[in-house]
Amino acid sequence: MTLVVVPVRYPLSDHSRHTLERAVEVARERDAALTILHVNLYQNGKKVTRTDLKRAVERSFGPLENVRYVVRTGFLVEESILDEVAAEDADVVVIGHKQAGRWRRILQRFTDNPNIDRYLRNHLECEVITVEGASA
Repeated sequence: MTLVVVPVRYPLSDHSRHTLERAVEVARERDAALTILHVNLYQNGKKVTRTDLKRAVERSFGPLENVRYVVRTGFLVEESILDEVAAEDADVVVIGHKQAGRWRRILQRFTDNPNIDRYLRNHLECEVITVEGASA
């Protein structure tokens, strides 16, 4: 089965809702499972739970089918997202354009040509859908 992963902020910002809306559309179009991911940062000390995340999403979108809610903890949001995408062997990642920009900056540390789409395709073999007007 196809798997779509979408990282979001908690509480859900307008940008996160916009990105999540696109991810839900993609999952439905492809008859795919959807993983909704939030990253708790060690340095923030805030602990969002899977239940918190699920309630917030369902308040905005109602109950969703074939959805998994994941909360990871890490130092870097982007690294934690990449870890989840790799661990789940995701087929598609839906991210906001600002998130894509942050990934590009991180990749610049490792390569001269930071093309996030190509990097993820080559290293994780997944498609990246960037949602304009969304940041997470």
